[in-house]
Amino acid sequence: MSDLEHRLAEDRLLRDAALALFKADLAFIRGDLADKGVGARIAARLGEGTREMVDDAVDYAEANRGKVAAAVAAVILWFARGPILDSIARLFGDDEEPGEADSRSDDD
Repeated sequence: MSDLEHRLAEDRLLRDAALALFKADLAFIRGDLADKGVGARIAARLGEGTREMVDDAVDYAEANRGKVAAAVAAVILWFARGPILDSIARLFGDDEEPGEADSRSDDD
């Protein structure tokens, strides 16, 4: 057997071993997908990602309580800005309701 034939035989053995490994992996994947479908895998992965994200958020909130409290207070003040500004206006003497000034100018 020449050196070239010997090398060709080794290469064929390596090719056959790689093909057998590929077929075994493919059979494993097919069996695994039969046990648990793609949709269930996606849902599980999303659930894991969501849990990790919530854990990270909780860790951040615990480490930065002041910043989180300030952000929550800012959001509450932003949504309550209308009634707060109305109360401040009444406190400093602007007792007119928004529609009262318009009705007086029509009567004059």
